[in-house]
Amino acid sequence: MRPGVIFDLDGTLIDSNYLHTLAWSRALEDCGEWAPSNAIHRLVGMGGDQLLPELLGRDLPAASDRRATRYKELIEEVRPFPGAEVLLRLLRSEGLAVVLATSSPDEELERLLPLVGGRDRFDAVTSAGDVAASKPAPDVFEAAVRSASLDASRAVVVGDSVWDIHAARAAGLACIGVETGGFSRHELAESGALAVYRDVAELSAQWRTSPIGGLRP
Repeated sequence: MRPGVIFDLDGTLIDSNYLHTLAWSRALEDCGEWAPSNAIHRLVGMGGDQLLPELLGRDLPAASDRRATRYKELIEEVRPFPGAEVLLRLLRSEGLAVVLATSSPDEELERLLPLVGGRDRFDAVTSAGDVAASKPAPDVFEAAVRSASLDASRAVVVGDSVWDIHAARAAGLACIGVETGGFSRHELAESGALAVYRDVAELSAQWRTSPIGGLRP
């Protein structure tokens, strides 16, 4: 069993949360529905199977289909956060497994992975197609632990939303928060993050004194 770090993708390694908010907003409008953008943003990080019932009080499969179409119109605007690929390379060079765990569907994931160096930057990748339920259910992080043969007691999740933290804790994993998804330091800490950093660049600069530093073999 290996020590390692499990990374969320959207809002953590890549700057996409507000584009997801816009895609959901446009998808709802396409379906004759409306919700305030701030309410949508607060739920980004959940999969659509969780987000729509929370937002509307019911599922709306047509909106999920339209979200995929609307996000395709925006995906070229996604950028990696500075320092993301550097941090991934650094941790692997220190002997830690690096795993990606995302609620993104496979088609979107394949478009986004090159932004952080491609699949070669990770020991394993888990996505929406590998799980029955999305965050805040723990499925994607449990799958990540299995896929890389991680020792859960020596693994840390890095995520940007309270949903990442809830899912990590439900999976029995510690979690570090970054503020780049739009949740505040206070919110992430109150949800149970062991530590909170401004972004992955700050985490990269301080990783030795972060909870990740104690995982090294």
